[in-house]
Amino acid sequence: MSTIAETKYETFTDFYPFYLSEHSNRTCRELHFVGSTLSLLCVAALVLSGNFWWLLAALLSGYGFAWVGHFVFEKNRPATFQHPLYSFMGDWVMYWQMLKGRSAF
Repeated sequence: MSTIAETKYETFTDFYPFYLSEHSNRTCRELHFVGSTLSLLCVAALVLSGNFWWLLAALLSGYGFAWVGHFVFEKNRPATFQHPLYSFMGDWVMYWQMLKGRSAF
């Protein structure tokens, strides 16, 4: 039997409601926002310094904060494991929506 997490989504538009349902916990969403912001700062540091260790820092901060949110607060498995590209896209759509006040922290 297939679970919803194993569903094959044809489009990101089809996937995004599932993505949001996996982020119903406020602390999880806040940790995503913090991790994504730190990732952006690390990418800026990479561009400014040319030091590629900032890329590792960007990945660790982004995924680290998000995964703590999922495992500790949301109590689910990150969608990244089943849908890596759509999940990455969802992270940034949700980030932008939170930044613009269209989605709650």
